[in-house]
Amino acid sequence: MASSSTRSTRATPARKTSKSRGSANVTPWLWMAFALLVVLIDQFFKILITRSFQYGESRPVTRFFNLVLVYNKGAAFSFLADAGGWQRWFFTLLGVVVGGFIVWLLYRHTGQKLFCLAVSLILGGAIGNVVDRVLYGHVIDFLDFHWRNMHFPAFNVADCAITVGAVLLILDELRRVRRH
Repeated sequence: MASSSTRSTRATPARKTSKSRGSANVTPWLWMAFALLVVLIDQFFKILITRSFQYGESRPVTRFFNLVLVYNKGAAFSFLADAGGWQRWFFTLLGVVVGGFIVWLLYRHTGQKLFCLAVSLILGGAIGNVVDRVLYGHVIDFLDFHWRNMHFPAFNVADCAITVGAVLLILDELRRVRRH
């Protein structure tokens, strides 16, 4: 009797291990599907704006927010926008390399939900902007926040996803440090 209970005890952890391995194989795909959803939402709004606005056109939505169609050939805050064209391919390559690294991270850390959410948002945002660079040679921006005569640089859904993902990464790290 003791030996049969020992056998069943040994078999149970093996089943749990194979279950967790099976779910670990599915989880990265779910996070990548979430990143794809971010890309689709980003591209949907970019297409909607480009079909509804002329370049440079701005439409007030509130006293502090406009929709506008502008292009960014550089990176955040138009960094390197006037660099002569090489930056298009540099930022495209950078986005692809970062995307590959994030996919690797998703496979390595499948059990860390907040971390995976954060990097999935960053992945979706990076791919959304890479799509623009490849197709158009620039990133389409359309969200314009301002106060009085000061305008924050225009941005898009992909930039929002990257920003929220970065904030979640910081929160995740703070939680991890606090636990240890």
